[in-house]
Amino acid sequence: MRVAVLASGRGSNLAALLEARSRGELPVEFVLVASDKATAGALRLAEAAGIPTLALAPRSYPDRRAFDRDLFTRTADSGAELLVLAGFMRILDGETLAPWVGRMINIHPSLLPKYRGLHTHRRALEAGDREHGASVHFVTAELDGGPVIAQARMAIQPGDDEDRLAQRLLSHEHRLLPAVLALLATRRLQWQNQAPQLDGQALTAPLVLGEQGLQHAE
Repeated sequence: MRVAVLASGRGSNLAALLEARSRGELPVEFVLVASDKATAGALRLAEAAGIPTLALAPRSYPDRRAFDRDLFTRTADSGAELLVLAGFMRILDGETLAPWVGRMINIHPSLLPKYRGLHTHRRALEAGDREHGASVHFVTAELDGGPVIAQARMAIQPGDDEDRLAQRLLSHEHRLLPAVLALLATRRLQWQNQAPQLDGQALTAPLVLGEQGLQHAE
């Protein structure tokens, strides 16, 4: 499967995908890594791996929709079949992304539908939650609102602050995203009738990341 990745930051989730591919766990070809920041570490990771890169400056466009249209046009030109948002910190125009619905996933650092948007770790702590986690979902026009495919869960510890919680969650994210992408790459997970299907059956609840990988929730 030909995959493009969008990232705004250092690219730790991209690194996890590249490592999974190197271990033979991901039958994918990364055809593009694109960013809205020319200094993004994800671009340097891609360059080192021999993956084509693209950096577009939002301020060079008259509005958000113009930026998104150019970004998605160039992504389509790369030949990508699937688009992975791995720390891409921009809200995308719903009309522009519509042709990609069912072919675009995002990893979000909360147990959706809790805490859409930013500052998820802080909000979980302020709410007194006992559990936190990450979700991978199909992207739709609704911010962090598309169907959730899978989640990784972990207990919040007494000594956790925002930074420590975020750091502890990363190791779970780095297992979760490759596991979901593997399901898509092997065609076990598909978008049918505006909803996710796993092995030909409707996915009615998010899969849960366990020691042995992704499992159905009990």
